[in-house]
Amino acid sequence: MRFLKRHSILAGAILLLLAVILTMVLTGRSKEEPEPFLRESPSSAGPDSSSSAVSAAPASTFSEETVSAQEEMRAVWVPFMSLDMTNEEQGEEAFRNKFSSIVQQAKQHGMNALIVHVRPFGDALYPSEFAPWSHLLTGIQGQDPGYDPLAIMVELTHAEGLEFHAWMNPLRIQVNQTPETLSADNPWNTWQGDAEKAGWVVEYGDGKYYNPAYPEVRSQIAACAEEIASSYDVDGIQFDDYFYPTQDAAFDAAAYETYTESASQSGEPLSLQEWRAANINSLLAEVYRRIKSVRKEVQFGVSPQGNIQNDWNIGADVAAWCSAKGYLDYICPQLYVNFENPVLPFGTAAQTWKRLVTNPDIELYFGLAVYKAGSDADDGTWKNAGDILARQVSLGRTVECDGFFFYSIDYLSAGQTQEEIENVMKILEQDPVS
Repeated sequence: MRFLKRHSILAGAILLLLAVILTMVLTGRSKEEPEPFLRESPSSAGPDSSSSAVSAAPASTFSEETVSAQEEMRAVWVPFMSLDMTNEEQGEEAFRNKFSSIVQQAKQHGMNALIVHVRPFGDALYPSEFAPWSHLLTGIQGQDPGYDPLAIMVELTHAEGLEFHAWMNPLRIQVNQTPETLSADNPWNTWQGDAEKAGWVVEYGDGKYYNPAYPEVRSQIAACAEEIASSYDVDGIQFDDYFYPTQDAAFDAAAYETYTESASQSGEPLSLQEWRAANINSLLAEVYRRIKSVRKEVQFGVSPQGNIQNDWNIGADVAAWCSAKGYLDYICPQLYVNFENPVLPFGTAAQTWKRLVTNPDIELYFGLAVYKAGSDADDGTWKNAGDILARQVSLGRTVECDGFFFYSIDYLSAGQTQEEIENVMKILEQDPVS
């Protein structure tokens, strides 16, 4: 595997490192101030809505220090839309052929890893004890397709020498009537009728979501990650950038009220935003621990939004994740902007994220917006040049990130993106990292 290469560290150095990490977690601040548009998010620690402790400094169960190997990560996201079988021939052979073409396309474009959406809506593209079958396979959520798509995808990906990372959306159950109908065994339906589980799932706006305020909900999500790691030869598991869907206090008002009533008896409660961040921190720490408990070599990563203020607004305390041990192995901010963006120019964002990752064991990847290439996005600035992605790769290498994730597989061969893809391929071919 590319990522891990064991080495030992003197006991004194370990103690010093732990002291530094503890200080950073408790203060929630790095020594360098981020750019003005990027809010410095405090690490969140405190009790959750059921008054059990939520730690912003998870225990480092696996203490071996690591350094990354030298090969550059070149991954492409495969979103659930690219795996949809509902409007075409179904069955194992059809799915195998569909995914085989995806693998070949990725390989032809110089990729060495696939990030594949296997749990987009609280469902699963594999037989799961905790989640219903995805509607993407048969058109009906909960219906067994008669084969194991995840096993097939891992097999075909590894056969071509690429890594396979299972991509999970942690909280989303349904958005904009997708999927149209939730199965009878979906937790949304089974939990609704149980008074003890009131509030575990939330309907807000046009969506339905898991509520991470409750330890039982976080355990359910973590169990799904553990299930994948223990049952399949995946190289990694990744969460995307969807955490709390809103800043509206109405989303989890009852849970927060319960928390504040309990916390006020022993001190000053966390603010709503800090409490939500503590809940997500606790979720990530449990996911990390449970993955490593079954297979230490499986990498856990998160791909948050590129704007750190936006991350904090949805409960993603990226500053804590990037400084402490026990949250994740890699982070891939979605830097879906170009160099001319007036709010978040790519160069500024790249430098800020580089400074944010202070834990040397965490790999930093940059997510690049292939889908914007050649389009009218961002006031048409993507049409001003055909080498934006290539220059972003060059800059990423200059600031010494560990590789790149490209969104998404369908845009690698699209006519709109052809010029940009040709130029970025030249950069990848001319300057390989051995």
